[in-house]
Amino acid sequence: MEPSRVEPGRNLETYRILFIIKGVLNLLICFVGFIYLVMGVAFTNADMHGDLPFNYFNLIFFIFGGIFILFSIIMAVLTFLAAKYLNQRKNATFIIVVSVINCLTGILGIVLGILTIIEIQKPEVSALFEANKTKN
Repeated sequence: MEPSRVEPGRNLETYRILFIIKGVLNLLICFVGFIYLVMGVAFTNADMHGDLPFNYFNLIFFIFGGIFILFSIIMAVLTFLAAKYLNQRKNATFIIVVSVINCLTGILGIVLGILTIIEIQKPEVSALFEANKTKN
């Protein structure tokens, strides 16, 4: 009786789907930054008694909201690119870097990042990525 052969990299498709879900969640988290921007505008309109229509309190909300939106969009783009490269079986280093960065973004990012790094480091999966590197 012949032992069943396991396809190398069989989990990569699952991780690709999880990276897409993580990218969509990063885009949804972007709305938290919009809430801060709206709060900055609301506090500006509420402060009618001050001399300046825009004070430092408003500026803090605008800067924090803008940085939050920018960070969320960058993370979403990087995560979508990692999903694309997982599908194409190329740029393993980029995928590992994005996985490490995703480890900083919550429990889904930690689990997804660690499992992806472990999967890509397997010799048979590394061989898949190396074979695609030499094709192009």
